[in-house]
Amino acid sequence: MRTIPLKTLAAAALASLAVACSPSGDGASAERLTLNGAGASFPAPVYNVWTYAYTSANLGAKVNYQSVGSGAGINQIKAKTVDFAGTDSPLTPAECEEAGLIQFPILRGAVVPIVNLPGIAADRLKLDNALLADLFLGRVTRWNDARIAALNPGLKLPDLAVSVVHRSDSSGTSFVFTDYLSSVSADWKTAVGAGANVKWPTGIGGQKNPGVCNAVAKIAGAIGYTEYTYALEAKLSTVLLPDAQGSFVAADAAAWPILGTTYILVRKDTEPTKMDALKAYFRWCYEQGAGHAVRLHYAPLAAEEAARVIGSVLK
Repeated sequence: MRTIPLKTLAAAALASLAVACSPSGDGASAERLTLNGAGASFPAPVYNVWTYAYTSANLGAKVNYQSVGSGAGINQIKAKTVDFAGTDSPLTPAECEEAGLIQFPILRGAVVPIVNLPGIAADRLKLDNALLADLFLGRVTRWNDARIAALNPGLKLPDLAVSVVHRSDSSGTSFVFTDYLSSVSADWKTAVGAGANVKWPTGIGGQKNPGVCNAVAKIAGAIGYTEYTYALEAKLSTVLLPDAQGSFVAADAAAWPILGTTYILVRKDTEPTKMDALKAYFRWCYEQGAGHAVRLHYAPLAAEEAARVIGSVLK
């Protein structure tokens, strides 16, 4: 599979937007409204393109987004220090009601295990669900373990220690990954469970998706997890996992089993002018931003689902 670095993809998208969406007239006035958002790093590559496109085209408010992690974003929207937040670990209806928040889905993406194994290229190593869970539980400690070798005949596995890398911050990517492990491994569900900030049985932590990628890249024998686009950008090897039918698939396949939905949070008590600006921006993301999401290896919501959100939340 040919991979294209995130920076290249983003630069190409932004270049096309600069031509197709150039502002008209005198440009933004000094009184232009600004919308500030913060939160999940999982969708940040798409959000960076969207905010640039929308702001540069002078379609409405100026929009900023800071990738600080889902947990930090939730804290900031609750504290009223941002106008919207991004999270991959959705709040329950009761939590939204208590905090006075509106939550809606906006984008989907793949979470992938990443490895640093000398001599093994991307999409060559097969891991079944039991092995994946046991690696992160610390039960499989060498890469030439008999179970891994049996699943990968003919693949020259290095005699290296397994070094687990996980998120150290409250993370929606962690929620998606641990929720998957809980769904396929009773041992994981009992010992660790699912959450944005779980107690990891072993390993070292990295801040946000780039921090995990950087740590895996530096440690021979490392295994971690990240959103797929970050893995491509860091040129890290991804693994093959079983789909629902038991066939091993790569992360770019439609049947990839670890998919996460990322959400937007806004406050119910947002003043009307700013709320109208927020709704206009997110309507644009659904209606005009899908192509950019696909080019960055994300999946926009299905048209019917996006229409429901627009009709019920963003009308």
